[in-house]
Amino acid sequence: MTHKIYQTRRTFLKFGALAITALALPKLVHALKTPTTATSNNNVNLDMEKWNLTEAEWKQRLTPEQFRVLRQHGTERSFTSPLDNEKRVGTFHCAGCDLPLYKSSTKFDSRTGWPSFYDVIDGHIGTTEDYKLVWPRTEVHCARCKGHQGHVFKDGPAPTGLRYCINGVAITFKPKA
Repeated sequence: MTHKIYQTRRTFLKFGALAITALALPKLVHALKTPTTATSNNNVNLDMEKWNLTEAEWKQRLTPEQFRVLRQHGTERSFTSPLDNEKRVGTFHCAGCDLPLYKSSTKFDSRTGWPSFYDVIDGHIGTTEDYKLVWPRTEVHCARCKGHQGHVFKDGPAPTGLRYCINGVAITFKPKA
């Protein structure tokens, strides 16, 4: 009797795993075939001069951690960036090319451990679909140098309802003079 129960449970688990794989496989195949920078939103300033540096030039310009995040789409550990607690008036810029991306007036404490903003400077941010975790997320990148900033989620405060969750090493802060 016990053997039959285990055999039934094993069969159920096999078919359950097969069903989950069948549902996730098309997205996974799409993610493997599609680079994360394949499509971009329409909000990007198309007149902006784009930066196309070589990998060696980026490595020379950035710290190893900035390179890992900005160029290799990495994520810094939460609660490690001093910019998460930055409260002065000013502007947050891309650490790769110095393009202004976020105003301090749109920054808020999301309690996630990363600097968070509910809006961006219009035309300075691009987005792409990211399937690294199987389900789609919206990746945020600098419109000029394509440096990976973080992700945007639909759980932010008014007026936009968005939360741009940004890696602190991907940005710098310039206080208002």
